[in-house]
Amino acid sequence: MLVKTYGSALQGVNALTVTVEVNLGGSFGYAIVGLPDNAVKESRERVETAIRHAGYTYPRGKLTINLAPADVRKEGSAYDLTIALGILAASGQLPAEPLADYLILGELSLDGSLLPIRGVLPTAIEARRLGYKGFLLPAENAGEAAVVDGLAVYPIETLQAAVDFLSGQLPIEPLQLNTRQLFATAQSELPDDFADVRGQENVKRALEVAAAGGHNVILVGAPGSGKTMLAKRLPTILPPLTLHEALETTKIHSVAGRLSGQRGLVAHRPFRAPHHTISDVALVGGGNHPQPGEISLAHNGVLFLDELPEFKRTVLEVLRQPLEERRVSIARARFAVEYPASFMLVAAMNPCPCGYYNHPEKPCVCGAGVVQKYLSRISGPLLDRIDLHIEVTPVKFDELSQSRPGEPSAAVRSRVLAARERQLDRLRDYPGLYSNAQLSSQLVRAVCRLDAAGEQLLKTAMLRLNLSARAYDRILKVARTIADLADSAAILPAHVAEAIQYRNLDREGWAG
Repeated sequence: MLVKTYGSALQGVNALTVTVEVNLGGSFGYAIVGLPDNAVKESRERVETAIRHAGYTYPRGKLTINLAPADVRKEGSAYDLTIALGILAASGQLPAEPLADYLILGELSLDGSLLPIRGVLPTAIEARRLGYKGFLLPAENAGEAAVVDGLAVYPIETLQAAVDFLSGQLPIEPLQLNTRQLFATAQSELPDDFADVRGQENVKRALEVAAAGGHNVILVGAPGSGKTMLAKRLPTILPPLTLHEALETTKIHSVAGRLSGQRGLVAHRPFRAPHHTISDVALVGGGNHPQPGEISLAHNGVLFLDELPEFKRTVLEVLRQPLEERRVSIARARFAVEYPASFMLVAAMNPCPCGYYNHPEKPCVCGAGVVQKYLSRISGPLLDRIDLHIEVTPVKFDELSQSRPGEPSAAVRSRVLAARERQLDRLRDYPGLYSNAQLSSQLVRAVCRLDAAGEQLLKTAMLRLNLSARAYDRILKVARTIADLADSAAILPAHVAEAIQYRNLDREGWAG
């Protein structure tokens, strides 16, 4: 007897429906075809033991299982439940008709209980698009799938429960979630706040400018000056995730298996801080069976690279294309996948190996040329993609001991939101652009015009400070953002002057 059940395979951050054809008949044997990986091939032992443990009979005839389309690789253990129900239906122990109405996924334990799987959200979106009556999946994943409106999501605890539900003996209510209400509630909970930061008013101002324009930023300062603390609080002043952005972000985390328990949508902008020993594949994504890397997990959020010069040169260089194109393309011999990677890069570093170059109190013990050699570990093309270079000085005792809290993130975020609204209004005729950091050189000339005084100031700065040519467009973009924060239609000389001071690493002789 031939029976068809339906599962799903992941391709990038999207899902493809897989038809699991189970045929029982002929002599003894077992064959599974359709490009299964080892985890799928090993499902036989899990499925057979779970079926017997649930009190059903494992058929003695030849079982042939085909996973269609046969030219797409099938990975993971999520097909266990799909195959088990197909075998039971093919052997007459379960009605076959209801199986056509549901998309079914789940990993089976040997005792028949269901274990959580990854990639549930894109699968649920695909199930709704194809008009399935419902989605049967492990109970731990139900909250993730239930954020998709218009799809009945049935949380299943065991193989026995799935059989009883499909045969009509056990009614299971689909999980219902008020996605918008849960999303709004989760967004109001901020674990960190700028009010915790004492002093560093100039750095907080620079991060406000970075958040308002979506600019990449690098923080240069001595150990213990607060670089990491400030960077961790940057997501709290960025605009809140929209529901569409949250769905995009959650899909990536779902595919990577980073969602746990009953968690639904990702409500806060991601903050990813990989260690400097990370490989280029782990950062950008890929592998023999491609998975999203850290830069895709930071999509719609912040990628924080602490101790930037300590990262391998090859790792840093793979950032260049994603920073420009805001996506990652991974090509293999048989397929290619694309992951979104629109993130803000925040880097931090010491000014020299000992960490105390330009320190107001502690002397630098690095030899001649060591500071410049240390900074040269970061390539010019990568620095070219970072708009703000900020020096972070140690906080004085008087500022640390203040009992009065600093300005809260909510107040800063309100100004950032107002500036972003002005940018959206200005860029409404350019689809896909939403911040000043995305302006091309052509658009910079169009929307970042200076008056005579501003032109003269910028010219003087370029000459006297020996700023590189690459700093020119960056200064104009940042000046435009500063003007937006000030609710100014024109870029004034004061805005240009502030933007100029955010280009420390471009100054000739900065590192001796």
